[in-house]
Amino acid sequence: MPWNWELPNWPQFHYDPDRIASLERQFLLGVGSAFAYLETIDEQEYHHFIVEILSLEGLESSRIEGEILDRESLQSSIKQHFGLQATPKRGADKEAGMAQLLYSLYESFDKPLTHEMLWKWHAMLFKETSSIADCGKYRTHAEPMQIVSNRYDSPTVFFEAPPSERVFHEMSAFIDWFNATNSTESILGRAAIAHIYFESIHPFEDGNGRIGRVLVEKILSQEVRRPILIAISKTLEKRKKEYYASLETCNRSLEAEHWVEFFAQVVLQAHKSSMGLLYFLIEKSKMLAALSGQINSRQTKVLLRMFEEGPNGFKGGLSAENYIAITKTTRATATRDLADLVEKGALVKTGELRHTRYRLNLSTIIIDA
Repeated sequence: MPWNWELPNWPQFHYDPDRIASLERQFLLGVGSAFAYLETIDEQEYHHFIVEILSLEGLESSRIEGEILDRESLQSSIKQHFGLQATPKRGADKEAGMAQLLYSLYESFDKPLTHEMLWKWHAMLFKETSSIADCGKYRTHAEPMQIVSNRYDSPTVFFEAPPSERVFHEMSAFIDWFNATNSTESILGRAAIAHIYFESIHPFEDGNGRIGRVLVEKILSQEVRRPILIAISKTLEKRKKEYYASLETCNRSLEAEHWVEFFAQVVLQAHKSSMGLLYFLIEKSKMLAALSGQINSRQTKVLLRMFEEGPNGFKGGLSAENYIAITKTTRATATRDLADLVEKGALVKTGELRHTRYRLNLSTIIIDA
């Protein structure tokens, strides 16, 4: 049975845009609201959000591929690209490469896609990796590019991409399609097709998933005419099994209905999650400003640590033991500090005795996808 790129109508993926029309409307309304809200915040808060959302995308996109990046190093590198104060960390080549890629995407979102742009992105990801033979260029190896299961006893070929000798031709066609404007086409549908089209060609020796997800961010940004600022990879990582299963439905078919519907839902979910993160960061700024000069260094340290955990906070809530471990203080002092934070409205207390837990008292409902 032929692969999708061997079919007569390749690469004409097809789907019914009416099936995702309601999701499209929700997405466009959400994007409009987000842009309006971003106009109301100051420059510092805006930069904070950019750093958080880009680092989240980089971390989760790498995690999908089984690679764990250091969050602090990645954020430090992103801040440097934006000219924000940051201390560079040694031995963080992978983080620096991902940061450079994300910044390049943000800075050049409105520029046409080119072979050179893709090669440059690939080199950013793998310039320090000696195991990649074709770094900063399309694959050239003669053996088939196959996606194979990890089972040594019974390996299964899930997909085989076009041979290396066809890659430049296929990518030229992809780039022409990507850069063509079509005002009547669904934005979410176009983004979904861009991803499956690119992944089907699988032009690089490694890094196709990460660059493929960057292309989704780029095409959405071009469609709405400004950086989209959503962490799609966070939602995809949480739904990884569905993600791969949905991609697989197009391996031998150009019928992309299931894939497009799944991906449209992911983008909408990711946008809601990203807006939740923005509200969360604004609440952090408001709370710390309101408490400035009213709390001690221990309390400040714990609040910052709690905010680092993100909208969901500590699993199960902050305990007195957590407070003691973070601040290296006594139980009596921890009890007084926590009671004071509750009285000042920074924390909400639940439970009693050893079951007592504390959570940030945020007025905004945080949406976490």
